Amino acid sequence: MMNINFKSKKSKFIIAGVIILGIIGYLTYAGIRDTKLYYLTPNEIVNMGNSAYGERLRLGGIVMDGSIEYDAQTMILKFDVTDGTTSLPVVYKGVLPDTFKNGVEVVVEGTYASNGVFKAVTLLTKCPSKYEPKS
Repeated sequence: MMNINFKSKKSKFIIAGVIILGIIGYLTYAGIRDTKLYYLTPNEIVNMGNSAYGERLRLGGIVMDGSIEYDAQTMILKFDVTDGTTSLPVVYKGVLPDTFKNGVEVVVEGTYASNGVFKAVTLLTKCPSKYEPKS
């Protein structure tokens, strides 16, 4: 008869299961940590001083009227974001969202450079909902 060592196989499955659960737990934590990144206002970023330079940040605010410059050939968008007290210039390369316009709320993700320009890699616009009550 064949003698199978069940303890050995069982322990291997338990160890593999613990490793897999550990990996899943870490990936879940890392994903939540990244999506939890709250956005800062232009004033908050400016007040951070040198510590903001080169950090991955999210900037939220309103697109300033008359600040939009878009080159369709290079797909480079330049605009200013304001929180009502401070404004920051933003540069973004990519497709222009349909809802992007003057006065719309935006959240951009990227880095703040020492020259005072926010270099965005992601641009999200807040769509006004048809379900919001009208004033």
